Amino acid sequence: MTAHGPEVRLDSPAYIHPSAQLYGRVSIGRGSSVWPFVAMRAEMHEIRIGAHTNVQDFVMIHVGATTPTVIGDHCSVTHHCTIHGCAIGDNCLIGINATIMDGCEIGENSIVAGGAFLKENTRIPANSVVMGLPAKIVRTRNNWIANRMNAFMYEQNAAAYAEGNYRVWSSPALSAAMQRKAAELAEEFAKRYPGAEPG
Repeated sequence: MTAHGPEVRLDSPAYIHPSAQLYGRVSIGRGSSVWPFVAMRAEMHEIRIGAHTNVQDFVMIHVGATTPTVIGDHCSVTHHCTIHGCAIGDNCLIGINATIMDGCEIGENSIVAGGAFLKENTRIPANSVVMGLPAKIVRTRNNWIANRMNAFMYEQNAAAYAEGNYRVWSSPALSAAMQRKAAELAEEFAKRYPGAEPG
């Protein structure tokens, strides 16, 4: 059974692994997933995870001294990240072992590369790719489709795990669903961002 305190709010997430540790004022949005050995603590302020977002294995999420942690919709926070008192916009991907510190703000549709370190109060505009120690913007690119696809894949995996199916990624059915989703997202991207090139 997942360990969590009485203030944790789960809004129909797709999957919460039994080893996840959630304490304090933590909310997890609809269709989101929390994977093995995730730790979230909000002794003050709050941690808010949006809808259709995945928080992968061994991620640590905490609040800052003066800031909550807010992660938007359709995000992927990948393995071993440290997320501390910051705000991450919708449709972002945070790469393996990245660290994002207090007061940082990551704009929507961005990618933070694996191993990046964002020092306190770093501001990253929308549609950025960020790398390094300390992290810097290396290019501007709208990553909406790629990041939404990653979040969709993880939501499908989460739904399968909830049913005891641990091999859905190897199934032809998921491959077909991914192709349909890619076409759907390409059409939506063209309407949402007229004239923009997808990343």
